[in-house]
Amino acid sequence: MAAVSSVTAISTSAKERLIEALNEDLAHEYQAVIMYIQYSAVVAGPHRSWLSEFFSGEVSGELSHCQFLAQKIVALGGVPVTEPKSVAEATDPVEMLRNALAAENDAISRYVEHAEFAGQLGEHGLRLELEDFIKEETSHKEEIEKILRTWR
Repeated sequence: MAAVSSVTAISTSAKERLIEALNEDLAHEYQAVIMYIQYSAVVAGPHRSWLSEFFSGEVSGELSHCQFLAQKIVALGGVPVTEPKSVAEATDPVEMLRNALAAENDAISRYVEHAEFAGQLGEHGLRLELEDFIKEETSHKEEIEKILRTWR
């Protein structure tokens, strides 16, 4: 009987750590939504038109991530956070792109770690969803890198 209790406690602890990790991801996704909306609105200069469109085009994917994460947190028995991570304000387009690149790199790193953890816990559907997020964030990262490489 004691062994069963021990296993249950470990499972509960692991589930709590997973919920905490997903809430961290959710707070960062909220940050990304705000950052891309902010940058889309305030970007100025000769590249404003296409950069504004680029930034605003990222919002729907980030919102989709928010919705999935919030639903999964609740399904696991948790409560989704409501506070975003702080957004780095910027007025220079290159600074905006560098901030966005840093956010994408951070997201990829977190999702790799959290996907592996989900897999270890037997949450294979979640692992696959987070791997899809990794693929999407990697595409965003590569697009930003291409823009920055040719910026004049």
